[in-house]
Amino acid sequence: MNFLLKLMKKFEPPFKEGRLKRWYPLYEATETFIFEPTVPTPGAPHVRDAMNTKRFMFLVVMGLIPATLWAFYAFGWRPLAVIIVSYAVGGIIEVGFSIARKEEISEGFLVTGLLFGLVMPATVPLWLVAAGVAFGVLFGKEIFGGTGRNPFNPALLGFAFVYLSWPVHMAPSAYIVPTMHWPGYLAKYLHSGNMMVDALSGATPLSMAQVHGYHYALAHYSLTDMFFGFIPGATGEVSAVLLLLGGLFILVTRVANWRIPVGIFIGVGLLSGILYAINPGKYYPPLFHFVAGGLMLGAFFMATDPVSAPDTQGGKWLYGLFCGMNIVVIRQFAPLPEGVMFSILLMNLFAPLFDEIFLRRRARKEKAYA
Repeated sequence: MNFLLKLMKKFEPPFKEGRLKRWYPLYEATETFIFEPTVPTPGAPHVRDAMNTKRFMFLVVMGLIPATLWAFYAFGWRPLAVIIVSYAVGGIIEVGFSIARKEEISEGFLVTGLLFGLVMPATVPLWLVAAGVAFGVLFGKEIFGGTGRNPFNPALLGFAFVYLSWPVHMAPSAYIVPTMHWPGYLAKYLHSGNMMVDALSGATPLSMAQVHGYHYALAHYSLTDMFFGFIPGATGEVSAVLLLLGGLFILVTRVANWRIPVGIFIGVGLLSGILYAINPGKYYPPLFHFVAGGLMLGAFFMATDPVSAPDTQGGKWLYGLFCGMNIVVIRQFAPLPEGVMFSILLMNLFAPLFDEIFLRRRARKEKAYA
């Protein structure tokens, strides 16, 4: 590694002060990706912490690896192609803005690019993946000034754009039954912009429950099937158990704040439990909500985004509780089978308000004791 570091330092001067200066963010990102940053803090305050941005993002990606590997195993090569396109298109935009602004390239897109690929169906056209991730990065982050200034989760904003703009490609027919052996039956077909053959498609448990009731969904897929990932759905959200394990990993490493996912689970369990007690034939039981869709992916890896979520501890609790209850409201009363992604986007709007409530409360207490 010392040889590689010396080699990179040898090529650094043209990027730092020479004719390639405008491309320095690209060089800096490459060096930081391989080695630890060597630039000291220019001024006070000086904080010594082992958790820098690169480690932070890598730990989130590590938490997503089990669900990603399951997507490759269950759905074949297509999820890999979707993730590659997501990283390529979004990465080009990220690098372009960093060069134009003469700023360092943020490692945040390591998570955004992967998350966007995991919320897509395996059959989605690759041009649509490019359009969605480009919209999410441009209008969810870069237009507001880049990483750290985005009011919305970029991956979720890109998903909402695709879902609302091309509903045919995001319809239940776009979701396929897992083939359970790699590379899967998908490797036998070339995708040219149309849906895959109907024999491979299958409605998700939530879409079944919306049309026919959750008893009908349970007749086709058991709670065990949903828990382990033997169901149709977005490539990265079908295995609740792997997402739960990855989520616990990022909670233990303190990459994510536990209050938000716990608040979401409480909100979902509380409201769905009340509705189920009122009419068990019409409303879904809490356990069905937990394993039937993208709740685990959203609660652990999207709602906990440190930029678009509240900063105060009390704000995190309110954010999680309202997010969880809103998921139930959307699933039960809106014409959308899945409510996780839209609920988190909506709560992103209220995150500053939740912080303001507790900051003003704290200010009143300090004033009273002054």
